[in-house]
Amino acid sequence: MAKIENPRPKTPNAVRGTQDMLGGTADAFQERFAHVIATFDRVRRLYGFHRVEVPVFEATAVFARSLGESTDVVSKEMYTFEDRGGDSITLRPEFTAGIARAYVTEGWQQYAPLKVATHGPLFRYERPQKGRFRQFHQLDAEIIGAGEAGADIELLVFADQLLRELGVSEGVTLNLNTLGDAQSRDAWRTALVAHFEAHRDQLSEESLDRLSRNPLRILDSKDPRDRPVADTAPEIDAYLTDEARAFFDKVTAGLDAAGVAWQRNPRLVRGLDYYRHTAFEFITDRLGAQGTVLGGGRYDGLIENLGGPATPAVGWAAGIERLAMLVDAPEPSAPTVVMIPLGEVAEARATGLVADLRRAGIMCDIGFRGNMKKRMQRANASGASWAVIIGEDELTRGEAGLRDLRSGEQQAVPLAGLVEKLTAL
Repeated sequence: MAKIENPRPKTPNAVRGTQDMLGGTADAFQERFAHVIATFDRVRRLYGFHRVEVPVFEATAVFARSLGESTDVVSKEMYTFEDRGGDSITLRPEFTAGIARAYVTEGWQQYAPLKVATHGPLFRYERPQKGRFRQFHQLDAEIIGAGEAGADIELLVFADQLLRELGVSEGVTLNLNTLGDAQSRDAWRTALVAHFEAHRDQLSEESLDRLSRNPLRILDSKDPRDRPVADTAPEIDAYLTDEARAFFDKVTAGLDAAGVAWQRNPRLVRGLDYYRHTAFEFITDRLGAQGTVLGGGRYDGLIENLGGPATPAVGWAAGIERLAMLVDAPEPSAPTVVMIPLGEVAEARATGLVADLRRAGIMCDIGFRGNMKKRMQRANASGASWAVIIGEDELTRGEAGLRDLRSGEQQAVPLAGLVEKLTAL
């Protein structure tokens, strides 16, 4: 009777809306992704922003309170589940709420004004498209406990410098608006509701739903049925208090002083009531419909919304995937030295030499198999500058062959002085 072999199990595919990234190859997306993060970390240090870490999941109430129970993110897009203890848990769809929660529960008020930055994965269940995933990644920067316009200016100049140093500022425009203080916003909201109510029959179904719970969002509706009504709606400037106008003037004057170009967009809004004053987006036309690469604003009412004391705050976030799509691919990192041992005795000695070179700060690689020809082919393909060749003859003489992979020239170097020689080179 023939033996029946068990079929090999089928490997499940990656979950839709997620991605796998491999570095070390030419034009690899991971290399650009890592370049965005490295640039962000370097620039945020220049501005004195401390790295902060918050959990990947929180109690669902953290996001429901911060994003609004009726928003699309909460009602349709959050990954929410009950854990084994029966608690409702949500994978974070954004950073700000978790950072604000930590500010209250961890006693970080003592460090105010607090300048923090972070990056990492976020999760939203939505239709994957260009530059948008269900597990996506963002950069995030926040200033908590500073109600002065200087905090808004610093964050905007930080964002502008980040985009410049990434080499993507060409074709990116800073759109800026003010939502005013609480008094300004309330008066404007009342006027908007009256305007939209007078034109109910011209609004889309989505905007009619927003009219009762989030009327400001009608202003940035993409539905062509809404545009005539939205475009003729009252603007915030008619309702700004003197204090709110002075605040916005300080922000724009600071940007002018810092050499940051901006343009006014009176239709740029944030729907939730805890947003105040500055709202902004850096927009590009190089990503199709998903044009915003970085956006944020002042959210003076959020921490109070989460049960903490009234605390001014301002922040922004940027999609790492979207920025990585815009940056030029950096050169893949290559080892400086490739070690080529020939024979078991040489391999044992090479293992120690490789460790010494790496401890000396020299990027070094070593192959695991192959004859001299194959190893040299891999060394040349790796982009390394030098190959160190060790065989039985070299070991007998107490030396190694050091080959310049650019010129092909080779010299004998004492094993005892190999690290010093390569460090000098």
